[in-house]
Amino acid sequence: MTPPFPEDALPTPPPGCPAHGLATGGSGTGGLGAGGLRRLYGPEAEADPAGLYEKLRAEHGEVAPVLLHGDLPAWLIVGHSANLIAMRTPSRFSRDSRRWSAFQNGLVSPDSPLMPVIAWQPLCVFADGEEHKRLRGAVTDGLNSFDRRGVRRHVTRFTDQLVQEFGPTGRAELVTQFAEHLPMLVMTQLVGMPEEYGPHLVSAARDLMKGTETAIASNDYVVATLRRMMERKRVSPGPDLVSRLMQHEAGLTDDEVLEHLRVVLLAANETTVNLIADTLKMVLTDQRFRTHLSGGHMTLADALDQVLWDAAPMSLVAGRWATGDTELGGQQIKAGDMLLLGLAAGNSDPAIRPDLATPLHGNRSHLAFGAGPHECPGQDIGRAIAETGIDILLTRLPDLRLAVEEEELSWTSAWISRHLSALPVEFTPRTPEGERRAPTGTLPPPRSVPSTPPPATPQAVGAQATASQAVGVEPAGPAVAEDALAAAVTVPRPRRSWWDALTRWFRP
Repeated sequence: MTPPFPEDALPTPPPGCPAHGLATGGSGTGGLGAGGLRRLYGPEAEADPAGLYEKLRAEHGEVAPVLLHGDLPAWLIVGHSANLIAMRTPSRFSRDSRRWSAFQNGLVSPDSPLMPVIAWQPLCVFADGEEHKRLRGAVTDGLNSFDRRGVRRHVTRFTDQLVQEFGPTGRAELVTQFAEHLPMLVMTQLVGMPEEYGPHLVSAARDLMKGTETAIASNDYVVATLRRMMERKRVSPGPDLVSRLMQHEAGLTDDEVLEHLRVVLLAANETTVNLIADTLKMVLTDQRFRTHLSGGHMTLADALDQVLWDAAPMSLVAGRWATGDTELGGQQIKAGDMLLLGLAAGNSDPAIRPDLATPLHGNRSHLAFGAGPHECPGQDIGRAIAETGIDILLTRLPDLRLAVEEEELSWTSAWISRHLSALPVEFTPRTPEGERRAPTGTLPPPRSVPSTPPPATPQAVGAQATASQAVGVEPAGPAVAEDALAAAVTVPRPRRSWWDALTRWFRP
């Protein structure tokens, strides 16, 4: 990812200039910054995002001035109708981040934590007009070509594999052992990757989205894997997203295909992980919800709709940029100003939800998937993964129950999303037929989830091949060896026992 402008176009204001504090990150970590504006980052904002949104609504109405990392000014849209206006009128509110006046005035440093989210790239998500139609059309056509029954078959198979891993223990942590794995495993199949790529990409995606010290290496692994797949599909195309993007009449370049594949993989994974985790949390903690669901009065589709209203997978989206001086929600917006789409805030707008406790089953006018020309193109697939995965999980483990008090659950928050940290559960242990179960009333301790090991190296792959030959194992063929070398870019295979375990239990 490269900055939207060369480094020499990002001068630092001289000391003493009012903008100097903005360019150097501002001072202080409290909830208020320069001019008394509220910050969207830092401990206070992350501790209670919903409370912050309500304070902004009370103080400013539908559109509120806020500060981003580095105390850079922006507008947060907290009103439902104002969000729709910004989403549906690209002539006034562009998706092209190069319009941001903070970029043009040299206020954003290349290492700003905002850059991974707002730095312009040649993607449909940063395009408007005809260019957006060309790129978006290819992605939409590719995603819409998948048979939903086929998607559900993949979800069922991978859910069974995950359940069989923790089933015999009678305990599980459903965020790290289920929700964080399932979407990426399914998406690798839709993209057209060999099944053995799944565990690597799960580890890489988790590492990349959490912004660890190895996040750049994990991104390199994702890119290397996608390039390898494109080389394969150029020779042997198939009914997968890689082939469909490469063959689309829009004529995407190799770089455009690569970048859109990466966005589809990572965006689908992040949002669907949150949707699965939050829906499972509701199932396990809301007694009315669980009773209605099991009693047939509420479908999982209804449940997902409620969660999409109450806990949007992405709290906000950055962003839109004003194409000229305009007005929105009673605020005077200047050309080049950044606007943040407040999805979570808009979903709780009292103008459309005067009573947040009122169920919204079947109501899909929420903002969770956006609206207008940039509405999420993969929402149907994301819903299918979440709905089918949860359905199969509850079928396999019908007595699934929370293993801690609800008050002990916690979340980690960032300026664009809020994640359930853990969802520990217990259930009657599930074992293969004929194998002894744990004694009634006793549950084995929870399994620890292994951390991502350090990146492998090409030398390590070569050493492994030499060792295999020394013990008489048939060496892998050229294609397998090349795949192993590509996989060694950064992220090694997780524990062999996880991926080698086949689906001999809990078949549908």
